[in-house]
This record gives sequence, C-alpha cells and structure tokens, in this order.
Amino acid sequence: MATFSMVARCSRTGALGVCVSTAVPAVGGVVPHAEADVGAIATQGYTEVQYGLKGLILLRRGVHPRKALERLLKTDPKREMRQVIMIDKLGRKAAYTGMETHEWRGHIMGEDYVAAGNLIVSEKVLEAMAYAFESSEGRLSDRLMLALEAGEEAGGDRRGGVSAALIVVGERGLPETRPIISLRVDFHREPVKELRRIYDAYMKWLEMWRRSPPGL
Repeated sequence: MATFSMVARCSRTGALGVCVSTAVPAVGGVVPHAEADVGAIATQGYTEVQYGLKGLILLRRGVHPRKALERLLKTDPKREMRQVIMIDKLGRKAAYTGMETHEWRGHIMGEDYVAAGNLIVSEKVLEAMAYAFESSEGRLSDRLMLALEAGEEAGGDRRGGVSAALIVVGERGLPETRPIISLRVDFHREPVKELRRIYDAYMKWLEMWRRSPPGL
C-alpha cells in the first residue's frame, strides 16, 4: 500500500496524531494508530497492522520507539517490505523504510514529527509536509491537516488518491463524548480535499456542541 503520512505530537498540549493518504481504499482502518498519552504510529508499505497494535503496547510500557520498532522488525520476515514511523508522548521518534518498498520511498524526522512515503512522486512530498508542519501553529489536528494538503499539492501518491484519514487523540477542548478526532474518506477522486471539507464541517459542529450540547 503506497502512502504518504505523518505522525506528530504537540509539545504544548500533549496531543498525538496521524494523517495519511493513499491510492488504496480504507487507509484509515489499517495505517494510523494512536493512543492518548502513549504515542502515534503509521504502518504502511506492505502494511502489517501489528506494528500499530503491538507498537502501542510497547510504547505504553515506556519502551523507546526505536527499541520498540527494532523489536518488531526483528521477528518480521517481510520487514524489507514495510515502512513504519512512530512517535511517543515524550516526542521520541523512530522510522524504518524497507528496501523492497517502492520508489520514491523515504522518511523525514523533525521536531515533534516524522513524515514518510513510498510510491510517491519524489522527496518533495515529504519536504512539503515537513515545511507545512514546522511553519504552522495552533491545534495539532489543524497542523496535520495542513501537512497532508501540502504533501498532496507536492504530488502525493504517484498513482493518484483514493482514501485519506486523520486521527488525533488528547487534543484539548474536545467534548467528553468526542475525545478523539477520527475522520476518514474512501473511494474519492480527491480524498485529501474531501477530508478537509469534512474536517472543517466537523470542527464547526464541535463548536456548536460546546455552545449547546446535544447530549449525544
């Protein structure tokens, strides 16, 4: 599964999240994994969801992301087909891009984020995502959405897009009944653009909820 994605942390609020887009449907069900006060993981390439599930278990125990990733890769005979990025609640990071993932492939690490992609048009996709994240401020969900849009504008997946997803946990100001932002788009010609539309509409709904809670 070719994708471009980012895992990130807000050092101010402790929020953690993942944004991702790809030319394969239902990316939101397999690539992004996040848990409040624990970490965020994106598992892609020839996707193995256990990197997300088991990875969060290890991060929850306080294992450094680098050690957690090394442990998972060691037991995976198909590790050269994987691409995995991690960040924990402390901002510690890890990344791996297997040699059998498709070109262009690679990852970029920065302050409070890791971006990765395979089968994307070039490294400019990740550079654009990194710049958008580093040059933005505010809530983590906004910054991740901007990063995903920047990656798409820079070329994104070289096969085009089909699905996109955004998940953020631990963000301040969310209602008790909606503690996680988890939005997905599937089977759409412009999934990132559609994700932006849904995200903006959802944030407006949350603002209305704060003023007059519907009890749902």
